[in-house]
Amino acid sequence: MENGGRADDARENPRGRTRERDSPKAASTAVPAPAPAPAPAPIAAKTPAAPGVLTASEADAQAAPGSPADPGEAPGGPGEAPKLSAGETWRALYRHFRPHRRIVALGGFLALIGAATGLAQPLAAKALVDRLGDDGSITGVLLLLTALVVAGTAIEAIASYLLERTAESVVLAARRTLIGRLLRLRLPEVERTQPGDLMSRVTSDTTLLRAVTTRSIVSAATGGLTFLATIALMGVMDAVLLGVTLGVIVLIGGAVALVMPKIAQATRRSQEAVGEISTVLERAFGAFRTLKASGAEERESAVVAAAAERAWRHGVRSAKWQSVAGSSVGLAVQVSFLAVLGIGGARVASGAITVSTLVAFLLYLFFLIDPVSKLVEAVTQYQVGSAAVARIEEAERLETESLEAGPAEGGAPLKGTGPEHAPATVVFEDVRFRYRDDLPHVHHGVSFEVPGPGMTAFVGPSGAGKTTVFGLIERFYEASGGRVLVDGRDVREWPLPELRAAIGYVEQDAPVLAGTLRENLVFAAPDASDAEIHEVLVRARLDGLVERLPDGLETLVGHRGSKLSGGERQRVAIARALLRKPRLLLLDEATSQLDAVNEMALRDAVAEAARSVTVLVVAHRLSTVTLADRIVVMDAGRVRAVGTHDELVANDPLYGELAATQFLAAAR
Repeated sequence: MENGGRADDARENPRGRTRERDSPKAASTAVPAPAPAPAPAPIAAKTPAAPGVLTASEADAQAAPGSPADPGEAPGGPGEAPKLSAGETWRALYRHFRPHRRIVALGGFLALIGAATGLAQPLAAKALVDRLGDDGSITGVLLLLTALVVAGTAIEAIASYLLERTAESVVLAARRTLIGRLLRLRLPEVERTQPGDLMSRVTSDTTLLRAVTTRSIVSAATGGLTFLATIALMGVMDAVLLGVTLGVIVLIGGAVALVMPKIAQATRRSQEAVGEISTVLERAFGAFRTLKASGAEERESAVVAAAAERAWRHGVRSAKWQSVAGSSVGLAVQVSFLAVLGIGGARVASGAITVSTLVAFLLYLFFLIDPVSKLVEAVTQYQVGSAAVARIEEAERLETESLEAGPAEGGAPLKGTGPEHAPATVVFEDVRFRYRDDLPHVHHGVSFEVPGPGMTAFVGPSGAGKTTVFGLIERFYEASGGRVLVDGRDVREWPLPELRAAIGYVEQDAPVLAGTLRENLVFAAPDASDAEIHEVLVRARLDGLVERLPDGLETLVGHRGSKLSGGERQRVAIARALLRKPRLLLLDEATSQLDAVNEMALRDAVAEAARSVTVLVVAHRLSTVTLADRIVVMDAGRVRAVGTHDELVANDPLYGELAATQFLAAAR
């Protein structure tokens, strides 16, 4: 049962993987296939089924015909981000823009003033030409031109600073919001979403909001107003030349409009490829030793290089169309200049307009480059930003948990039936559970009672549903039918922080986070005192390790605890759970990597804790099983028998077989 108990197969895990692979760390240590994993499909929101769940999104919970059972392992590139309508995109952009609208308005106002100084310059130039023709003084006009240039430059610089600063604030706020949501995702959402892709939405996609939420809005507003004002002044000077100018601009502008969707499409695919790079790298670094031991460096490098090449290819394509859009502005002005110069020269010769008017008109024509460029830039940035907004919106629609500590629907604070610090009781009443509606049930009417205190061991063959019991108690998953009660209260009625504050949980993989040993120990109990930490170190047999470490508790343990042995990581995880002073302690094969001496010491520590705490343990060693006050035998998602070791050996054939073979083998 050592191996069988350490891996729950497809009956317990809907994706057909072993339970070791189902855990975050073990999943990362599997040898990766040389093909990038997909980003999640678009997810639609729905109403939560129980308190503690906020927004919902389970469109991708239904596996598509012919798709792999596990979306986290499906081959191929990332899925396309959902395409939002123009209205949805603008509403999403406005949510990011709204807190900063006053500063943006001020920046836009200053930009308009700067544009107004530019509009006045051709008029001043016309006056200068007229003065030269009349042999008048030009000192005043030159001073006015100088003042307009200096003032316009200074004002536009201030406007640009305000907008850039606000743009950084928009990115900061978006990242804070998105990080908060991602860390509150429900476990099923995380299991079917690639972590690297989610990380790219926080880093890469939010960066694209910088321009689209501030500069593009201001560019569109100021560019549009300046364009209209310039056209009006050009119309006052000569309507014929204005008609020639607009004809050229409309002709070239129509061609530019055709390339805008191509910019959005190329940018969206480029961002998806960037997310794919993050996914593959996260997978590789999460299994770095396995990668090296498997000689997979070149294969994984090829996968990352292929994703990088796709990002480059789509980025180049986006840059190509952006260059076409940008250069079209200069082309429109140059063609207009030639047309105006030819037609305008003929009109000057005929006496329809003066030379000064033609000069001023040509200056306005060149001045038109700026507002038209701003309009094209705004539209281009919108196309780029809309792709990022769609990916951010998708992440924000993922289903999250509520971490607010407070009463549930009834209004009154929810308390269990027992005293606040008393050992918790656990009851399963005909519990049925499956990971998705299109997958078979993992639990088929599981029922048992666990009074507190004491130790209850769960045993059974692989895939029996043992670890899923812990997931339902912690409310990582919601039961499909029946009830899970803690202290006589359905777990769906408990505020999640209150429920989980009473539970200490040690996963089979015993995750250790990058940072110091102290940070790992107090991760679940940040207010623990030094005396409490020392007591737990002694109970977990970690005091000797701390004395040997160069910096004691402040020693860095490396990425995922790489500087610690497997047994040391398990002891750190157990110490972390004990430091929380839980009322209910869940141990999922918590001593599997310990030597006999440390396993015996920790077994005694757990037995001591069981005198005042309710302990549930997934057990695979005979020493742990015989120590339990009661044993729950599970098979194929059902409770087969409950009793002591001697009772079950005598009365249950499956348990007798396990005790005679796997338990004893594990004990050796």
